[in-house]
Amino acid sequence: MSGTDPRPGHFVRPNGPRAPLPFAPAEYHARLATLRDIMAGRDVAAVLLTSMHNIAYYTGFLYCAFGRPYGCVVTEDGCTTITANIDAGQPWRRSHCDNIIYTDWQRENFWAAVAGLVPPGRLGIEADHMSLSAMNALINHVGERELPDIAPDTMAARMIKSPAEIALIRGGARIADIGGAAIRDAIKPGAREIDVAMAGRDAMEAAIAEAYPEAEMRDTWVWFQSGLNTDGAHNPVTTRRLTPGDILSMNTFPMISGYYTALERTLFLGEPDADSRRIWEANVAAHTLGQSLIRPGATCAGICEELNRFFADAGLLDHRSFGYGHSFGVLSHYYGREAGLELREDIDTVLVPGMVISMEPMLWIPEGMPGAGGYREHDILIVGEDGAENITGFPYGPEANIVAA
Repeated sequence: MSGTDPRPGHFVRPNGPRAPLPFAPAEYHARLATLRDIMAGRDVAAVLLTSMHNIAYYTGFLYCAFGRPYGCVVTEDGCTTITANIDAGQPWRRSHCDNIIYTDWQRENFWAAVAGLVPPGRLGIEADHMSLSAMNALINHVGERELPDIAPDTMAARMIKSPAEIALIRGGARIADIGGAAIRDAIKPGAREIDVAMAGRDAMEAAIAEAYPEAEMRDTWVWFQSGLNTDGAHNPVTTRRLTPGDILSMNTFPMISGYYTALERTLFLGEPDADSRRIWEANVAAHTLGQSLIRPGATCAGICEELNRFFADAGLLDHRSFGYGHSFGVLSHYYGREAGLELREDIDTVLVPGMVISMEPMLWIPEGMPGAGGYREHDILIVGEDGAENITGFPYGPEANIVAA
């Protein structure tokens, strides 16, 4: 900065009173205590968090990057978010910790602010979130030092939910069901996918506003797909109009203060043909079986093996689309993922009480084949001491989800 430019590289400026956070201060203190235990075990003097999910998990603040870097430095006795001036005082209001605002009048002001917070010694980073350019900038400002990857440790910590988290996830599952009911009511011949999706989204946002009036109202969404568009789990909503005989895929995703929940169902507009019904019923049977397999002591790979065997016996294994389920928590379609708790062949994690995981088998039958389309069911289960509790209430299967054409 030139000697005549009065603008600082970073500054501290709380603005207004703190906003209510999704969890009590004691929840965040407990999370930070666990992180500091991880730091002590890894001989780490400080941690630089850069991902949306970890910063939200440990501070309560969920950032919107829009091309700018964000971070949080945790030390033995401090926790400070580093946020862009464009957000003004909002990051301080929506976190329980300290905050430094950096300006963009000069390049790399963010990294200079980081360097001012980081003590000497080993610095933990999220290697799965640190780009090469960010790594170079970090080293340029803090000097050459050991940078151990703490992302796997923080992921393992997040996989066990607190009672407060489980309560929020339970509320989200209830609201996902509300969105599902609104979608089912909006399905009719001639309706566009986008019209049906908006009905579900609006119902969920209204329910969130009523049940969680102090939550951030953002990011709740719906994927509603029909016909050919059902082949992918994450296909965008279109303006395609529904026609009798269509296979339909309903996906509701309420977002409450960074916490994602989901409901996913196969439906048909009018009676499905025999091949479609056979494949749908096979996927429903796998879904039911899968729920019974989720219990403490089971392994992710073991559950996957049992479901693979079921689909192989039905002659459908080659149509399986992706892993059979995943963890829940600080998660969205553009941030977060607790990859250590996914029901896949390469994950050996043992389920323990406090984990929250989905069961969501999907079969994809390519266009031109009998029963073409994507078939998917999705429920959320909380692992307890003796089994698992399904907190999704919306019914599944042909008896419930054939909508009159």
